[in-house]
Amino acid sequence: MHKTILVTGGAGFIGSHVVRLFVNKYPEYKIVNLDALTYAGNLENLSDISSKPNYIFEKGDITDTDFVNKLFERYSFDSVIHLAAESHVDRSIVNPGAFISTNILGTVNLLNAARHFWNDDFKDKRFYHISTDEVYGSLGEEGFFTETTAYDPRSPYSASKASSDHLVRAYFHTYKLPVVISNCSNNYGPNQFPEKLIPLAINNIKNNKPVPIYGKGENVRDWLYVIDHADAIDLVFRKGKTGETYNIGGNNEWKNIDLIRKLCEIADRKLRRKKGASAELIIFVKDRAGHDLRYAIDSSKIQNELGWKPSVTFEEGLEKTIDWYLQNENWMAGILDGSYEKYYEEQYVKR
Repeated sequence: MHKTILVTGGAGFIGSHVVRLFVNKYPEYKIVNLDALTYAGNLENLSDISSKPNYIFEKGDITDTDFVNKLFERYSFDSVIHLAAESHVDRSIVNPGAFISTNILGTVNLLNAARHFWNDDFKDKRFYHISTDEVYGSLGEEGFFTETTAYDPRSPYSASKASSDHLVRAYFHTYKLPVVISNCSNNYGPNQFPEKLIPLAINNIKNNKPVPIYGKGENVRDWLYVIDHADAIDLVFRKGKTGETYNIGGNNEWKNIDLIRKLCEIADRKLRRKKGASAELIIFVKDRAGHDLRYAIDSSKIQNELGWKPSVTFEEGLEKTIDWYLQNENWMAGILDGSYEKYYEEQYVKR
């Protein structure tokens, strides 16, 4: 089946892996990547597929209602995979307004555009909204988030994502818009912006800089390899039941301190340092405001209903991730000095 799919946030970390997968796996699909290219959007993430005939990039902001409507009119999308979001908790604490604008108002713009241009003809249409496990709040030492766990967001980021989830469901119940939602655990892997824990730690270890950990490092997260997440998104997009939610997790619970120690151990081996050298770089810093203690996802629904499961253990994924960052030093250098922003100008504006 020929499809024209709008992928929002497709130049970001998770989005770029989704775009690459769909462009390569489905040459009969037209993939339109919409990204505002804010600090975390990097078209170099997609340089390997940028010339593919079924790939189109559009620079724009989902908060711009007129732009979104004109895009729907130009391409006649039959599907939306919505990943565009402000996603860093620390930034949401400093500037919550940006998260409300992008994550809530931007999502409403897309929902309204889909509803208007599909004009109640929802056959073979799909609006897929990707969200986070942080909407569920914080767990104690036991238990898991399921698709029926009550929402209890604790940060401006998670509150804005919870709001967008509720709106997507409201459009399904009120207007019968054919939606599907997935909530994922912490992603890691290649191309992640180095404000996040794992790439930040890898870069600091490589450069013998302090590796900061909030509080005592006791916070627990479930880690999902980004390529496994992209595969899950593909499955949910094609086979997920309309109106349903699917939790996607890696079944890899790690305390932050244990994760960083494991990362240091692997890095020592790959960088040929003496055992324990990188761990000496660990420092503990003041805890994040409202820092949730533990996240853990029960992903049995997507595994049982759609047949998905993680392809790698956390240790295997971490090895692959460290290798990628060590082998792609130019990518990291471009991020840190800001030169990655020139890629768009050179590839699109000056042509």
